[in-house]
Amino acid sequence: MEKLTPTQIENQLKNLEGWRYENGSICKSFKFTDFKEAFSIMTRIAFEAEQQNHHPNWENVYNQLTIKLNTHDIGGITQNDFDLATSIEEIIKTR
Repeated sequence: MEKLTPTQIENQLKNLEGWRYENGSICKSFKFTDFKEAFSIMTRIAFEAEQQNHHPNWENVYNQLTIKLNTHDIGGITQNDFDLATSIEEIIKTR
């Protein structure tokens, strides 16, 4: 697992609408209808994260969810972060 350079990160972010690089993580905020929908999506993401053995930093307040991804073991962004972000986008699309 290799830490990505800032240029590599910016290039990969072009494929993930709404995601940004901020404070050492790739981040995105989502807004749902209500808490129940937000929590349902979080549960689906949690199962996917467990399957990938890569876990997000996240914050949920009522119907809003903010996700921050980085690879703690490497101390930066790796392909694992982009793989999970892509999976999260797929989960969000199928809600």
